[in-house]
Amino acid sequence: MKKDFFASLWQTLRDIPRWLRPGLGIKRWFFFVMIGITLLGLGVAVIVIDLYRTDSSNPILLTLLSYASLRFIPRIWRAIIFGGLGVGIVIYGIYQLNRSLLKPFIRPGSDVFDQLASFQRRERGPRIVTIGGGHGLATLLRGLKLHTGNLTAVVTVADDGGSSGRLRESLGILPPGDIRNCLAALSNDEALLTQLFQYRFSGSPDLEGHSFGNLFITALADITGSFEDAVVESGRVLSVNGRVLPSTLHDVKLVASMELPHSLNEVRVEGESRIPEMAGRVRRVWLEPDSASAFPPVIKAILNADVIVVGPGSLYTSILPNLLVHDLLSAMQISRAIKIFVCNIATQAGETDSYTCYDHIRALEGHVGEDLFDVILCNNNYDGEIGSSQWVRADGKTLSDSRSYCADLVDDGHPWRHDSLKLAQVVVDIFYERTGPLGDRTL
Repeated sequence: MKKDFFASLWQTLRDIPRWLRPGLGIKRWFFFVMIGITLLGLGVAVIVIDLYRTDSSNPILLTLLSYASLRFIPRIWRAIIFGGLGVGIVIYGIYQLNRSLLKPFIRPGSDVFDQLASFQRRERGPRIVTIGGGHGLATLLRGLKLHTGNLTAVVTVADDGGSSGRLRESLGILPPGDIRNCLAALSNDEALLTQLFQYRFSGSPDLEGHSFGNLFITALADITGSFEDAVVESGRVLSVNGRVLPSTLHDVKLVASMELPHSLNEVRVEGESRIPEMAGRVRRVWLEPDSASAFPPVIKAILNADVIVVGPGSLYTSILPNLLVHDLLSAMQISRAIKIFVCNIATQAGETDSYTCYDHIRALEGHVGEDLFDVILCNNNYDGEIGSSQWVRADGKTLSDSRSYCADLVDDGHPWRHDSLKLAQVVVDIFYERTGPLGDRTL
């Protein structure tokens, strides 16, 4: 028992200096508290000295004051003893106070100092706006949330398939599926609550295929009266590290002009979910109505961003539906942020068959204009099996483009996907390479 007490005491004493390490934002307030306590001590000292001098006729009081002030010890040692005890008590008190205040917000088993330091680094991180949809955007967000807390995910609302499509058709709500994936990716607690949010029902004709998160967002939209408020409240429930915003609040439909294998003329295909199913070559996509305006907070986020990342994701059905919102594209064009396009690792059947990186760029710029992006980020690791898909290679035309930036972005376990940590690190590296080392980049 005694041994455990001293071990605990020693650990506490060792932890105290960690509160003073750089980056926690505590030292300034510690010294502020010390100044206040010093002033309070001076006030008490003035009163004691005044009593000592004016009440000299009371021997009991004088004796108590003499022992309390350690007058039997040399003055320099008294100063050291009182000063050391004061500083120690203040540090210990602040340490225990912070532990008590932070305890409800620290996950069990986590180190409070590392959690606080990580939070402070993320708060000082760059303002990053990501644009896309599907699993690709969620993968990127899962990595970026470790580097910055200033994240805004702009998500397409053109989805009309699966659970989202059914809810959109029956209730007239914007499709929540891609937004749900991004909220789950940005959650600070990807354990039980996030699993619940991503849970998909089965075995019931009415609920078959629906995810709990989609139904949750739909219910909140009905309760709050707006889809955007439902997304905000869902983010609070999941304790997300950043914001998730729909690119537009208008009910838009994605339409494509496609070349089909046995058709002489281009065919009009309506609906995001139907485009990959047609097994043709996409020539052009557009939104109907094409006058849909962007969600105002999206415009503000883009104009204030340090970095804008477009992709990864399905080129025609996840990325372009966002950029086809005219005022969103205009905001990107005038934004001073570093604009990065992340090319896919593997081709997507029915959408980008046989595409190289250059084909992705050409298709993208054919819709939104040239010179929108400052960096074209491509994968250069082609090891592994990717099934029926093909590698999206950085061909000669891509490499000759001064904007191209190649790196190993492959998820070793799933080679057809991006690795969230690799991708996020490269994005952050590009930012600091272009702006200089503005802070501690390590986690």
